[in-house]
Amino acid sequence: MIAKPDEPRASAKPNRNRGKLLHLNWLGGIFGWLWLLIVLIPIYWIVITSFKTQSNYYASNPLVPPSSLTFSNYKLVIESDFLRYFANSVIVTAGTIIPAVIISFMAAFAIVRGSGWFLKSVNGLFLMGLAIPLQAVIIPIYLIIIKLKLYDSLLAMILPSIAFAIPLSVLVLANFIRDVPKELFESMRVDGASEWVTLWRLAAPMTRPALVTVSIYNGLAVWNGFLLPLILTQSPDKRTLPLALWTFQGQYGVNVPAVLASVVLTTLPIVILYAVGRRQLLSGLTAGFSK
Repeated sequence: MIAKPDEPRASAKPNRNRGKLLHLNWLGGIFGWLWLLIVLIPIYWIVITSFKTQSNYYASNPLVPPSSLTFSNYKLVIESDFLRYFANSVIVTAGTIIPAVIISFMAAFAIVRGSGWFLKSVNGLFLMGLAIPLQAVIIPIYLIIIKLKLYDSLLAMILPSIAFAIPLSVLVLANFIRDVPKELFESMRVDGASEWVTLWRLAAPMTRPALVTVSIYNGLAVWNGFLLPLILTQSPDKRTLPLALWTFQGQYGVNVPAVLASVVLTTLPIVILYAVGRRQLLSGLTAGFSK
């Protein structure tokens, strides 16, 4: 009976806290919509400009959609060997991601499960690789590619891309493998499984979210890469999509609608893969936590 007068006071404090949180949520929502607007305006401008003619682009308001849509820019892009550039980008991206992820996963497993000074020194070398930017070593890479007689080939872009994708991948995958309970590894060892079987039957399914994340991150970096194709290739048939944008740059001007149409076609596969990969990423997270 004595505690009853205190009950309204105890419930008033959570109500005040709930009101503060609701007020903060409104502020966060407003800033979120403002940030979404800032992000969507450039995308909206790129899309509507790709449907304008070059004369209409310079004569009209940039944010006003065209009165009549034209697909001549997309036709021009496709007729300018877009499919060849697209195939080159796919080959370079797939040829980089698949070996880089496999090598990084096996190296991360060895670093986490192994012992000794050698593995610790290898881990230190991988961490040092994160501090070396591509721009700082582009000249040595160019000279090595010349010595290997790989200049002006797709392999010349794939090999350096693999080297620069490994350090960060090893760091991320090693942290995920450390989170796997040691009891699971011990149970696999008691059942007689070798380290190779444990690697692919236990560590790979448990670190699937990290594998997907690393693949997406490195894939975007390679797909949008410009410096390596610029330095290590010369022939037009070896260009990737970012480098192919130069096709629409003339001596006295730039065909802006055609460039933006090329940007839309270049970005469209990334958007589609993200829409598909997002569901796979969530399913991987669910499968990893349920085991």
